[in-house]
Amino acid sequence: MAGAAELLAGLAVPAVLVAPDGTLVMANLAAENFLNASQQALAERGWAAAFGPDSAVEGLVWRARSEGGGCAAYDLLLPFGGGRTTARADVLVAPVGELPGWLTVAFQTRSVATLVEKQVQQQGAARSAVGVAAMLAHEIKNPLSGIRGAAQLMATGHGMTMEDRRELTDLIVAEVDRVAKLVDRMESFTDTRPMKMRPENIHEVLGHVRRLAQQGFAQGLTVKERYDPSLPPVSANRDALVQVFLNLLKNAAEAAGDNGQIQITTAFRPGLKVRPEGGGRPVSLPLEVRIIDNGPGVPDDLVDYVFEPFVTSKRGGSGLGLALVAKIIADHGGVVEYERLAETGETVFRILLPVVRETDRPALAEKDHPL
Repeated sequence: MAGAAELLAGLAVPAVLVAPDGTLVMANLAAENFLNASQQALAERGWAAAFGPDSAVEGLVWRARSEGGGCAAYDLLLPFGGGRTTARADVLVAPVGELPGWLTVAFQTRSVATLVEKQVQQQGAARSAVGVAAMLAHEIKNPLSGIRGAAQLMATGHGMTMEDRRELTDLIVAEVDRVAKLVDRMESFTDTRPMKMRPENIHEVLGHVRRLAQQGFAQGLTVKERYDPSLPPVSANRDALVQVFLNLLKNAAEAAGDNGQIQITTAFRPGLKVRPEGGGRPVSLPLEVRIIDNGPGVPDDLVDYVFEPFVTSKRGGSGLGLALVAKIIADHGGVVEYERLAETGETVFRILLPVVRETDRPALAEKDHPL
């Protein structure tokens, strides 16, 4: 015990010694400064002296004790004094070798790492802003040039027939519509209004999308369906999901080509959970939809950026389709993933969504039908 205490006191990082009964018996000076709590206060009140009740750190200590080993949480947001201030830190819980049941809890602050991450994020944001400006300038200048030329020809009117004028008018209208559609798609990225959600049968949505696709861009292609008939409803905005799956099916049809094949599959994966980006409890995403095609897939150099705006391998593509898919699925609390199956050479886009819980149904109904 004395040796562990001496070692703890000499550490430069904040560290606390926890007894088998959960008592915080010692905190070194760095820990007292970091936690803004004295060793006596920690011994008397436990983690509540620093973080308040229901501390995530206390949960980590409990987990380490129950599992009989160490555990860690990285980039954990720690609220101090009832949430008045916060800090980010890596929290490392480890057993004390010569003292069974005793644990050390060390805090590695994230100040330097956070500064570096923010710098990278800001650089990425700047590059995205430059990309937006460049793309809009390119996409809008081209139709404006055509519109200006057509208007000048109509203004002179020398030797032009009514049919010629109608053709130029149609060109102007078509190019103006193209610019408007581009602006509409860009606006969808900045729309932060909450979507109206309601319980939806995912198979009804997919069936509607398949019928639309086979009347248009997927006409003549083989589209196979393999559904799990027992899937519960998903909490969703139907129109937004139709947009997502139409986009993915269109990409699949273009990649597969005239003689290609597309599969749509659904499944229930009850054990799959993801942790929200802002922290908190893991969220279950058991409902899986896969769009599979036998096309060549995304080029290797673009795989890591496939859901970012303005990234595309299609000639004349804007690179906004998959980015919009990712945004809509994220707005639903879900995840979209890209995968290339090595064994079959097929391309898979996998969407994972939460299902409607019984406790959500009244709130969803109220949200969908405001008074």
